Amino acid sequence: MTRTTAAAALVALLTLAGCSSAPVPEDAAGGAPSASADGLTGELTIFAAASLQPAFDELTAAFAAEHPGVTVDPVTYDGSSTLATQLVQGARADVFASADETTMAPVVDAGLVDGAPTTFTTNSLQILVPPGNPQQVASLADLATLAARGGTVVLCAPEVPCGSAARKVLDAAGVELAPASEEQNVSAVLTKVTAGEADAGLVYRTDVLRAGHLARGVDFPEADEAINPYPIAALGDDARPDGHDAATARAFVELVLSGEGQKVLAEAGFGAR
Repeated sequence: MTRTTAAAALVALLTLAGCSSAPVPEDAAGGAPSASADGLTGELTIFAAASLQPAFDELTAAFAAEHPGVTVDPVTYDGSSTLATQLVQGARADVFASADETTMAPVVDAGLVDGAPTTFTTNSLQILVPPGNPQQVASLADLATLAARGGTVVLCAPEVPCGSAARKVLDAAGVELAPASEEQNVSAVLTKVTAGEADAGLVYRTDVLRAGHLARGVDFPEADEAINPYPIAALGDDARPDGHDAATARAFVELVLSGEGQKVLAEAGFGAR
């Protein structure tokens, strides 16, 4: 065998060995996915604030790739108060990530949390307007004037974190605003403005980034009066779905708190924790 032929054979052998060592999603009998090196298996169910969707979609994909033995269910995104109510009333999940501490509190008070929640990021508000800002909104006062003259201004409902933050900034500015509607999560406000169903709204700055070319954000100084800390917690035995492993929930929380997780959140527009 020539030296060239022997080298080619060695490369082919190593390639086959590498392929055979790759994890496979199911065993020969069609069973569950094989475990990752750390032994994590089973399913992971996450409840998360609607504003977290782009970042958590990326983080759950990374978690699934890192732990092939775990099946990550599609994340349930909604207003934090809605999710908290569902958990207190018996809904099951492994992890809860809220958009403020107030909506995490009833879940903690109900004894559903495994350990104390941890703040993992922060967020603040911007005024969301269509491209070009046709109504020339430059402040919260302009937003109130727009609403008073018949423009369609939408906010989150007061019980939702983005709605609570909106009330704080309006109070700080001494502005009274009667919205055309109050939505149950920030994604609904974002959708109404980007779809042309509303002239303006108050959303998180992360949602402005999510809107891309469909809208633009307007800064206002009172936003500093309502910076939301976002807490995350692994849930305890009374809240986790039957058969789900507490170690898997804790591993996802650790990913969110890690340098990798913080980088994903920062790229989505979230602030430091």
